Amino acid sequence: MPSVSSTLASAMTEAAGAVVEALGHLLPKSEYPENRLYEAMRYGTLNGGKRLRPFLVLCSSHIFGVADECALRTAAAIECVHCYSLIHDDLPAMDDSDLRRGNPTVHKAFDEATAVLAGDALLTIAFEILADPRTHEDPAVRCRLVSALAKASGVQGMVGGQMLDLIAESTELDIGAITRLQRMKTGDLIAVSTEAGAILGKASVQHASALRNYAHDLGLAFQIVDDLLDAEGTEAETGKPVGRDAEAGKATFVTILGIERARAQAKLLSEQAIKHLAVFDGRAGALEDVARFVVDRKS
Repeated sequence: MPSVSSTLASAMTEAAGAVVEALGHLLPKSEYPENRLYEAMRYGTLNGGKRLRPFLVLCSSHIFGVADECALRTAAAIECVHCYSLIHDDLPAMDDSDLRRGNPTVHKAFDEATAVLAGDALLTIAFEILADPRTHEDPAVRCRLVSALAKASGVQGMVGGQMLDLIAESTELDIGAITRLQRMKTGDLIAVSTEAGAILGKASVQHASALRNYAHDLGLAFQIVDDLLDAEGTEAETGKPVGRDAEAGKATFVTILGIERARAQAKLLSEQAIKHLAVFDGRAGALEDVARFVVDRKS
């Protein structure tokens, strides 16, 4: 029998393939001069990545028996938002990174202006996908998806978190402020990915709350491990530059807690996340495996 890790890896690979195929159909091509923009969108979205957020959408959707097309379209929309954020994060005005997923970043492969536009276009097409009746026949469900993703990716979520991350380069933050920063910048998009299945499946308040609590702990564990990888990992392992937080003088979970305490905290959060899934009576096994994977990953 394959191990949990190999089973999860196989499931994530299969899901990633399905999501990439869906993205390939959903992202536009053009014969007009603006095709350079479409090429940049596809370059920044289709070239590698763990596809963790889409996988969370598919796993949570499976719990509630959501149709595959609905789940895949929602997963693709959220991945568009995630990839837009990476494109913009890598810009010289932000993290100024030359490498992403082992490849040149979009602004290096194209140019800065095209990268900005590609990110803008990916953000907007995500909501176009969610608003389409093919994503769900019930307009109320589509509205809930749009609202949830807008909140998670906007000023109260990912974009606001990125602003706090920039502030952290010149302002000393305590552990509470860092936790809030990471919840907004990283955790909220992970949370909406996990809750998407509950929205699509019209789940009970109890089940939706369990997924929300799971995602909160998972998101923090994920970010702590990100900080550990930046401190201890290599560029070959992570597919992106490392040591950037230390160079920028940013306070992180690692700088405040230390490596061993940070690693222990990530493990504790992973275990707490798994406990929240008990309400599903074994139907959320894949999400349990994800919680374990997040603290053991090397990239």
